[in-house]
Amino acid sequence: MPAGIVALRLIRGVFHQIDMALTRWATPLQKNASQVDPSDMAKIRTFFQQLPSDDRARDYLNVHVARLARTITLVPKPAGAGRALELGSYMQMAPALHALCGYPEVCGADFGQLGHTVRKSVTLADGEFSCDIDFFNAERDRFPYPDGHFSLVLCCEMLEHLMRDPVHMMLEIRRILQPGGKLLLTTPNCAGLTCIAQLLDGRDNAQVYSRYSRAKPDHPPHVREYTAHEIARLMRAAGFQIDQLLTERIEGRDRAAWVHELLERNHLDTTLRGEQTYCVATVSPDLPVSRYPAWLYD
Repeated sequence: MPAGIVALRLIRGVFHQIDMALTRWATPLQKNASQVDPSDMAKIRTFFQQLPSDDRARDYLNVHVARLARTITLVPKPAGAGRALELGSYMQMAPALHALCGYPEVCGADFGQLGHTVRKSVTLADGEFSCDIDFFNAERDRFPYPDGHFSLVLCCEMLEHLMRDPVHMMLEIRRILQPGGKLLLTTPNCAGLTCIAQLLDGRDNAQVYSRYSRAKPDHPPHVREYTAHEIARLMRAAGFQIDQLLTERIEGRDRAAWVHELLERNHLDTTLRGEQTYCVATVSPDLPVSRYPAWLYD
């Protein structure tokens, strides 16, 4: 091989390492990942499993109870007004916010006609929990709440379903949170180890979840899954300061440990490689807002 080509490859490798170093410096990595007491997780799982539900809700819980329980461990303590909003509510997290996390006032939201509200109830061990479910389009409508109304907003497994304008939703969340209010967002991580393995294999879709719903054919599938680093950029674009950013493996989709070794061998970042992303962020009025970040909109 000519010496000039060898030299160019060496130079390219140096620049690659510099680029990777700058990327790690500029983007928050696994930040403040909290440890979880297994006994606490078991109690939270039991709470969800004892919720009254129909067959469809029971099937959903059987698949997702570990993620629901982990999300509850990341919920901050009530502050300020103590009001919490769950976007995309299935009446599972909302009662948990009240019964397990101590939020005195909880409401939910779901996709539908703006201005329509229903009252839903669920029977818990210590009595009945009821809350309003407000309907609107999270990526088009102005949310039907005043500025600074909530101290916590949950946006769990919703971002990846949005079809047109995710930053609209993020800025509306920012608007309805009180100063210092918290956003807890969860979403699949398309840069997880299993996703990379599927991409390299070439036979399966690389997204964590890529199937269409037969049970709810009108329900949007996963339109766009995000990397954890993209979640960090999305939070900054919407004026949030990240408190915790972590990923964890999903049981049953946690194959391909060999990918970790492959990444290390090629000097690539091995952090934030679980299939599930969790992020807790605080409204920061001092941060600038980018309405249409170039990495997300053309």
